[in-house]
Amino acid sequence: MSDAGEFVDLALQRESSWEKAMETRGRLGGSLKVYGASVGAVRGTVRDALNRHKNLGHDDITALSSELWVEPVFERRLAAVVLLQTKVGVLLNTDLTRLEGFLRQAGTRELADPLAADVVRPLLAGLEGQARERAERVLDRWAADADPWLRRAALLSRAGQVITSDGDPDGFARR
Repeated sequence: MSDAGEFVDLALQRESSWEKAMETRGRLGGSLKVYGASVGAVRGTVRDALNRHKNLGHDDITALSSELWVEPVFERRLAAVVLLQTKVGVLLNTDLTRLEGFLRQAGTRELADPLAADVVRPLLAGLEGQARERAERVLDRWAADADPWLRRAALLSRAGQVITSDGDPDGFARR
């Protein structure tokens, strides 16, 4: 594990409480492990990690996000989302492949929606020319994919509104 990844993981574990873990686990179900750190603690930990590791470039940011995501722990994955939100300006259209993998594995709106609305949408907005055209084709593919999280992400990435539904990730039932 990288120094930055280890810093984030240990800090999140130190910031955890069993009460918060029980509440989060109850809200998310059993698909992810939970440390029990608050959203504020996750944001602060990412901020502190970026302050400690000031010279992280594109490849470092994307590698760290993948390193945090690889373990199915909610707070680690949320830290990856916060990292990408914070550093969205360094992302490229080619990073949509990595983001697609994250979206396929998200399993909860608490991870998928901020990835779509706060990472993919601003990434798309910052692209021009051929890079924008390629990204649009990726989102077209997502919109037609069988994975409901990708369909939802395609909508959120383009729409700018939160879609609500009862248990259906993309806001509409398949018939």
